[in-house]
Amino acid sequence: MNVIALGAHVLDILVRPVAAIPDGQQTALVEDIRITAAGTAAGTALTLAKLGASVRTAGAIGADTSGDILLGLLAKAGIDTKLVVRKEDQPTSSSVLPIRPNGERPSLHLLGANPFYTLDDVDWTAIAAADHLHLGGPELIGAANAARILRHAKDNGVSTSVDLIAPGALGSLDAIAEVLPHTDYFLPNDEQVLGFTGTTDLVAGCEVLEDAGACILAVTRGADGALLVGPDNYQDIPAFAVDVVDTTGCGDAFSAGFIRAIALGRNLRAAAILGNAVAALVARGLGSDHGDFDLAAVDAFAAETPTIDPNKPGR
Repeated sequence: MNVIALGAHVLDILVRPVAAIPDGQQTALVEDIRITAAGTAAGTALTLAKLGASVRTAGAIGADTSGDILLGLLAKAGIDTKLVVRKEDQPTSSSVLPIRPNGERPSLHLLGANPFYTLDDVDWTAIAAADHLHLGGPELIGAANAARILRHAKDNGVSTSVDLIAPGALGSLDAIAEVLPHTDYFLPNDEQVLGFTGTTDLVAGCEVLEDAGACILAVTRGADGALLVGPDNYQDIPAFAVDVVDTTGCGDAFSAGFIRAIALGRNLRAAAILGNAVAALVARGLGSDHGDFDLAAVDAFAAETPTIDPNKPGR
C-alpha cells in the first residue's frame, strides 16, 4: 500500500502529568517530557508506517529548527518527507500539551505554516501514482483547495479519506462541504460532527454529512468507541479496555488503522475494529508515536483484549 498523508504537520511537546499550572514563577516536577511528530497528516503517517504501509507525507512546515526536528522524527520512522514544503516566512506548527493525570490533553497551539500549503505546492504526479490519499485538516488549507486535490486523486483511481483537525466549536459545514463528495471515508470525531454540522445529536449530524456527499463515515467517540455510518447502516464499534495515559494522536491512529484495514480488503466493521485497537495501543503511552507494534501485534491485541461495555454501571 502506497499512501500519501497530506495536511497538518505539528511538532508536539508533551508534559506529563500536569494537574495544574504552577502559580507565578514556581516549578512543578513532572515524570516525562517528550517531543513527537503529530498532526492529522504526520501523526497518521506514523501509525500507517508501523502497520506496514509505504508512506509519504505532504504539507507545509517552517524553515526553522522545529521543522528540522519534525522531519527527522518522521524520517526515523521510515516516512518519506520529500513532498513536504518549507515556508521561509512561517514557523513550523507546534503544540505544548500538558497531559492531565486522567489522560486529557488541553493544548497550547501555534498554527504555523499548515494553512499556507497551496495548490502550487502539490505534487500532482505523486498523488496520481498513490494507492490512497489521506487528507488531514482540509479546513486549514481551504475547502476549495482540498476538494481540488481530492478530486485529482479520485480522477486517477486513488481512494481517499479525510480527517479534521479543528475542534468542532470552531467548525462549520461551509469549511468542509466541497470536500465531502470526493471523500470515500470521512473520519471525524463526535465533537467535530456536532460542531461542523451545528447539530446536537450525533446521528442527525451524520445525516447532514451524508446529505452533503460523504460516503462512509467512521466517527471516533473516545471511550465510547466508534460509530460506523454507511448507506442506511449504523454500527457501534466498542472501544478496547486499556489504562489510558494520553489520548494525543488516538484519532490519527484510528484513521491509520481504518485505512490500512480497508487496503487489506477487510470489511468496514473490521476496519473500525483495527482502528480502535491501534488507538487503544497509542493511548497507553505518551505521544502520537507511542507503541512498538506492527499489524500482527495489533490483530493479536484486538483478539485478546476485552472491549468496554457501554451499558456497564457508572458509564
